[in-house]
Amino acid sequence: MIPADSDPSRRPSTVGGSVGDGMRLGLLLSGQHPPGESAVAAVREHIEQVELAREFGFSSVWTSQHFLSHPFMYFQSVPLLARVAAAAEGMTVGTSVLLLTLLNPVEVAENTATLDAISDGRFVLGVGIGYRRVENAAFGVGLRRADLFERKLEVVRRLLKGESVTAEGDGFQLADARLTLVPDRLPPIWVGADSDAAVRRAARIGDAWIFPPHTRLDELERQIHLYRAARTEHGLPAATITPVIKEVCVAATDEEALDVARPYLKDKYDAYVDWGQSDVLPPADTLRREFAELTAGGRFVLGSPETCAAILADHVDRLGVDHFVCRLQWPGMPQRLVLSSMRLLAQEVWPALRDRGFRNRGD
Repeated sequence: MIPADSDPSRRPSTVGGSVGDGMRLGLLLSGQHPPGESAVAAVREHIEQVELAREFGFSSVWTSQHFLSHPFMYFQSVPLLARVAAAAEGMTVGTSVLLLTLLNPVEVAENTATLDAISDGRFVLGVGIGYRRVENAAFGVGLRRADLFERKLEVVRRLLKGESVTAEGDGFQLADARLTLVPDRLPPIWVGADSDAAVRRAARIGDAWIFPPHTRLDELERQIHLYRAARTEHGLPAATITPVIKEVCVAATDEEALDVARPYLKDKYDAYVDWGQSDVLPPADTLRREFAELTAGGRFVLGSPETCAAILADHVDRLGVDHFVCRLQWPGMPQRLVLSSMRLLAQEVWPALRDRGFRNRGD
């Protein structure tokens, strides 16, 4: 079993520390499904995934967000997370990420306070700026999105602290506004970022930068130095947690894992390219690659338990990752394959990673 924790996101962890010493494993629910599938059945599948993750000792469960998500149907983050929170009792729950630039900061603050209460104070607010033109147009968001994102995040943070807030921006105007539902403690705020400028912003305004799932390991290694330097430049302490989202498929052999993942993961990343995700990656990287090349370089975690443990270990050694948020399903992937991969991750990959960490410490 992976050690549970009453509130792992708020406990200090050792950056670069060994597995088993503050390491956490999380589940990112896909939320994306082919149109025409039963939405009711898909929700039931997500509940079953969370129940199994809790049984295996996963520490956290997460949801993500997009709007107008052709060619997939996409469950909205907050209601899905609220639904599965009952099955996630004792686990951290979080958003990874809410597209804050598109949203009203009062609604985000109210939803955060509600989810924090539902999860018994174990909620993490993950936010991001977004990148899709269709979403920006639908919500009337124009230029200077970064400024708007920062203004909204400051409003959210102040409201959650119980402060009286006077502020205005595109789509909101507050005069001495105050929440009546206020968390006992300000939930951790993790900021998603792809580009170098966004990474520096995350260092300045968030409690942690959550590494994206689609960037190669060498680029993440370069960017973590930018992140840490920006924290120092702004007089901020080192972040107490280093989370990463990873696309994961574990099977008996490397070949089987690639065969299982390819049709579903390829379709997802083809859609990402159409959405413009590749255009916001660091200049040295691109998602416009053939599948075999796309999976290389530590971008994805696909393979046998031994291979997957080695890839995750590289993230610990080179980035100091101490919270792996794993997405094990992509649109159209059958539940039996998802649950099989989850079992192997929890029962074979994680113990191997933990044991490797203990050996490195000399235990």
